[in-house]
Amino acid sequence: MKIRILILAMLSVSFGLYAQKNTWKADELFTEYHFEEAAKEYEKNIEKAKKMNPATVERVADSYFNINDYKNAYAWYEKLYDLEKKDIKESTFIKYIQSAKSCRHYEKANELIKEFYADDYERLSAITTQKRHLDELKASDSLYKIRNVSVNTPMSDFAPMYYKDYLIFSSARDTSVSKDKIYPWNKQPYLDFYISERNKSNGELKPAKKFELSEKTNFHDATIVFSKDDKFVYFTSNYTTKNKLKTNRDGVSNLELLKGYVNGETITNIEPLEFNRMRYSCGHPAISADGKYLYFASDMPGGYGESDLYVAEIYEDGTTGEPVNLGPKINTPGREMFPFATDSILYFSSDAHYGLGGMDVFQSKIISKTSYETPLNMGPTLNGNMDDFSFIYNPKDRTGYFASNRSMGKGDDDIYYFKKRDPLMHQLFSGYVYDSKTKEPLPEANIEVRDILLDSVTQTFQTDEDGYYEVKLPFKNERELHFSKTNYTSKTLIAQTTENHSEALTGNDVYLTSLESLTVKEGDKVKIDVDPIYFELDKAEITPQAQVALKKVLYVMKEFPTLNIMIESHTDSRGSDTYNMKLSNARAENTKRYLIASGIDSGRIEGARGFGESRLLNHCSNGVNCAEEEHSLNRRSNFIIVEE
Repeated sequence: MKIRILILAMLSVSFGLYAQKNTWKADELFTEYHFEEAAKEYEKNIEKAKKMNPATVERVADSYFNINDYKNAYAWYEKLYDLEKKDIKESTFIKYIQSAKSCRHYEKANELIKEFYADDYERLSAITTQKRHLDELKASDSLYKIRNVSVNTPMSDFAPMYYKDYLIFSSARDTSVSKDKIYPWNKQPYLDFYISERNKSNGELKPAKKFELSEKTNFHDATIVFSKDDKFVYFTSNYTTKNKLKTNRDGVSNLELLKGYVNGETITNIEPLEFNRMRYSCGHPAISADGKYLYFASDMPGGYGESDLYVAEIYEDGTTGEPVNLGPKINTPGREMFPFATDSILYFSSDAHYGLGGMDVFQSKIISKTSYETPLNMGPTLNGNMDDFSFIYNPKDRTGYFASNRSMGKGDDDIYYFKKRDPLMHQLFSGYVYDSKTKEPLPEANIEVRDILLDSVTQTFQTDEDGYYEVKLPFKNERELHFSKTNYTSKTLIAQTTENHSEALTGNDVYLTSLESLTVKEGDKVKIDVDPIYFELDKAEITPQAQVALKKVLYVMKEFPTLNIMIESHTDSRGSDTYNMKLSNARAENTKRYLIASGIDSGRIEGARGFGESRLLNHCSNGVNCAEEEHSLNRRSNFIIVEE
């Protein structure tokens, strides 16, 4: 895809570090951007080698990554990580994570992130914030409705930009070019600008035609932006002279930012900006809402990663001041590209901030020219497991466009129109979860939010270390909150929000009961702590008094569905030993039948056994004169826990 045209310099600059005599053919293919062929050659070399060379393995992975073959890229980055672990370069690790997410190995990616950044608290803290935000978005309904626009082709179409009532975008659709004018990276024509009239009511685009430059080259011209008064433009292009590529000392043709003037449907008086240099690339321009600043992406020295975002002041004549890096809140060791700014929000794409895979669109609140809040993912629908980028937005009508190479599109990269619906108003609902016996808070208690009407789970999260929970619920609505924790009972609350969404609903505390507090240990056995199940003399029927006690047994078994029991029944000493053994077995079986009839699965009762008078609780054995109350203590049933 075309977003990769900005990183050509990094690929070749690093070549000298990896070049080996036995991989010269693959290295040559790699530096010429024939990545598919390069990957095959590197794989042949690895097969012949006695052991894996990490540098060669990385080249195979990078080759597949550069052609969006994330399945093979993931497999090779995994091999590389096994070889190098935390010695792997962070920029390479980021590609590994993106490949894993593109293959939907999200849990694996999360484990790798925790392992790699274990000693970097600041980075891990930012990732945690971004993950929590993205999880909330994934659990709620999307605010965006998107549609693939009709002007897309099987080639790459991307980087839409507003121009009056039109949309101008970059495309490789010109199939009339000769084979020697094909871009070797993706085997498509070089990029040109196209213009299409917009239907403002539905965002659809009319058939596109070329938007001409007075000094057209046979190479890349892409990512255009217009000044606030539409008098001049900035756009990205290859370094050229006399329609031939200009290269730096490393043999690489980087990208530069050009300024031109709008003359109808043609751009004239094209000239480079002063901060361009042959040794690095600058591209993907955007202009602030007030028209005073130019944002762009670059891999110039002194940045934080493979490509960073910069800002430069725009003077009245369209020239610019010195670029300033947007800093580590925005920029990462990975790639940040395609900025777009409104009055208060900076939008951009990144492959290193926490996302869904590939490049995702992020938003960050602008505090000042070089100060920004932690970037947050725009969420599913706009983002997916592939590359999503070149986002533009009109806050007045809440519509915009972006590009993506997601599946089910019309071509390589497609342009999508989106409309943002009004956000749901929410009300905060909060409280604490406690142990019902100790009154201590319960950290990491599980909370499941369920939409009662749709009978579906909308959110899952846990209490913090203080047992506190807080959740945003739609106002004037009803939700079911289910609380649970391992070895504790569960509880369900009905949360009824009000019309006053600005008023938080606090103090919704929940008490859960531990299994430990419902059991008692006798010797080496653990049994349900229940009042003895007493039977009448010489009878085996369940009495009303016994039914009351059995309610606790039913409660425990229903609250802990993995718990199995053994029923043990006993008699007093009156009557023969044989008769009492038979009577106690009958009492055990009757107790079992009662539990099953009350809804307990028979498989959870592993046995019902009588012990007759063999286990008396007091001195009232054969021949001992005891009161009726003393004899009744021995007529009982116990419920021994045999499995949890």
